[in-house]
Amino acid sequence: MSSLVVKRFVKLVIIAMLAGCVSNPEKIAVDSVPSSLSQIQAPAVDSEAASSLAKVPNGDHYAAKQVTGTYANSIALQNFISRMVHKQGFSVSYLNGLFSQANRLDSVIRLENPAPPVSGPTKPAIGSWTRYRDKFMTEAHINNGVEFWRNNAEAIQKASTTYGVDPEYIVGIIGVETYFGKNFGKTNILDALTTLSFDTVRRSNYFMSELESFLLMARDEGFDPRQPQGSWAGAMGYGQFMPSNFRTLAVDFNNDGRRDLWQAKDAIGSVANYFAHSGWQLHNPVTKRSNPETDAGVIELSTYVGSEFWRIYPNFSVIKKYNNSNKYAMAVHQLAQGIKQRYMQVVALQNN
Repeated sequence: MSSLVVKRFVKLVIIAMLAGCVSNPEKIAVDSVPSSLSQIQAPAVDSEAASSLAKVPNGDHYAAKQVTGTYANSIALQNFISRMVHKQGFSVSYLNGLFSQANRLDSVIRLENPAPPVSGPTKPAIGSWTRYRDKFMTEAHINNGVEFWRNNAEAIQKASTTYGVDPEYIVGIIGVETYFGKNFGKTNILDALTTLSFDTVRRSNYFMSELESFLLMARDEGFDPRQPQGSWAGAMGYGQFMPSNFRTLAVDFNNDGRRDLWQAKDAIGSVANYFAHSGWQLHNPVTKRSNPETDAGVIELSTYVGSEFWRIYPNFSVIKKYNNSNKYAMAVHQLAQGIKQRYMQVVALQNN
């Protein structure tokens, strides 16, 4: 009898382990994406799939009398904990226990403090726009963008109507930021923000503010702050929101009572809300090719065969509020237009 019980127990353990493996598939890095759709097909995106962030009933499992581990002797962290207790009502023991598990990430320090440039004359960045553009304007990006749009068409249309944002730009942002959710990033957010706050100098105050927002976000949405993974700088989810932007601009677009940017619907609504909040003008132009001019309304982008000149409009500046780079905004624009053209062709074929 006892042998039978043991066998059943072992069987249940194996099943649980296999289920865990299935629920956490390995994400595809952008750098490994093939350049044609014949090499890769986007998996169907289930907008209602279970979130990667499990709800936690409370933080009692983090309780500790004092901070131990890497940051045990950090005066700056102790001051931060004191502020969070008095300003935001956190428990001292909870934060002591939480930060006892924080890790210093040397890779994050290197990225925040890059090596100084080699001295000498600066070479012109010939072809810089071409190199940047080629990272995103691929068949894989366009076709996977079409697939993402098809799988989330209802949410994208609803977000476009609700917030007054052209749908292709919602898709374009998500494509450039995370390759439609295939590359959320694999850096632990709490570790990254703790490292940037207490082990770097250049923007430590900014990252300390983001760390505060992150802890408030975890408390508000009811998830374990040790769980989320994202970029080395603390950006999260399909749209790579920083915690402060999450708290002010993320929306519960699937109406499940929780804002979760690792869910496609919530991310789609949140990106549209971000654009609307930044001043997006529905159906208005973003940019168009121009002749060389000296006014601020024309930008120059370097290709291998000379410069391109583009007249930009207010919507171009809205994209730059996401990332203050002309090349970034142009990549979002061109990817959005490429996906829209292909998507309309697919829809037309389906309707015939």
